[in-house]
Amino acid sequence: MKLVLIVIILAVLAVGGYAGWLYYKAENGVLNTGNNNPVPPEKSAKVKPITMLLLGTDYRPETGTHLSDVIMVTAFNPETKTVTVVSLPRDTRINLKGYRPNKANAYYPIFLSEEKKGGKNAMDEMKTMMSKYMDIPIDYVTVLNFQGFRDVVDALDGVDINVDADMCYRDKADGTNINLKKGEQKLNGEKALDYVRYRKSNCRPKTKPSDDFDRNRRQNEVLHALIDKMQTFKGVTSLGSVLDAADKNMETDIENDQMKNMISTYWTIKKENVKFMPITGNWKSPYVYVNDDELDKAKQALKDELAGKGLPAASTDSAEKANP
Repeated sequence: MKLVLIVIILAVLAVGGYAGWLYYKAENGVLNTGNNNPVPPEKSAKVKPITMLLLGTDYRPETGTHLSDVIMVTAFNPETKTVTVVSLPRDTRINLKGYRPNKANAYYPIFLSEEKKGGKNAMDEMKTMMSKYMDIPIDYVTVLNFQGFRDVVDALDGVDINVDADMCYRDKADGTNINLKKGEQKLNGEKALDYVRYRKSNCRPKTKPSDDFDRNRRQNEVLHALIDKMQTFKGVTSLGSVLDAADKNMETDIENDQMKNMISTYWTIKKENVKFMPITGNWKSPYVYVNDDELDKAKQALKDELAGKGLPAASTDSAEKANP
């Protein structure tokens, strides 16, 4: 019994020390978003539902491009501890008053170019445009580049994915070399990025192509796998590395204190409490024309989440069964 007691005490001290280390990192720059504005208590993510536009850009030093290949609108509810995530195809044709019709993924680099010429902030412009498109106010924007995605997955020692088909594509211009085989496997950061990016094949023999809808499905699959990984001992002990990886490759307008509020509220969320709603449509080159009914349902789902009427929170029992 004394031995058991000693082990318990050591475990408590270890957890407490690790929590203190994370707090130290939070206070010393790892969560420095560049926005030091105070957050009123009533607007804290701990008590107020918030919305965020998530953009995954194709930026790499080899290309210098900023196309937003991942476009997600998310709503978080702290009372229900649930999240709704709407995925929009990158080639969606957006036609809004005051904006020239274009693919959804083209607007961010356009706004960046205008910002460099003295125009409005690119993230603010994206927030304004997507608020109109999704018919909800968007509170924040976060942009994560390809390298950030790779580093986060590697910080968690990879993710377990059942690759649904062989995938092969090469591009010497930017060093892309996608070569995945069908089947269950652990993917490191580079391979996980290949998995969510893959669209077509230029190899011999050619592998089956995929479209924006397949990519959105795979994005959701990898995000679920990352949520699962965060619930493991490896995930908990890697949180500092995950935050470091994100911090180096992320731009956001969220306040420092609000970022801490979000992490403390949602970082242990169960995947059963995250509802993904990928929007589909019809491909007519060069655009995807989204399904209006699906878009309307997605807009309503986001509004329901903010109102506390979204996905019911998973019970403790169901969560434990899903994550033994």
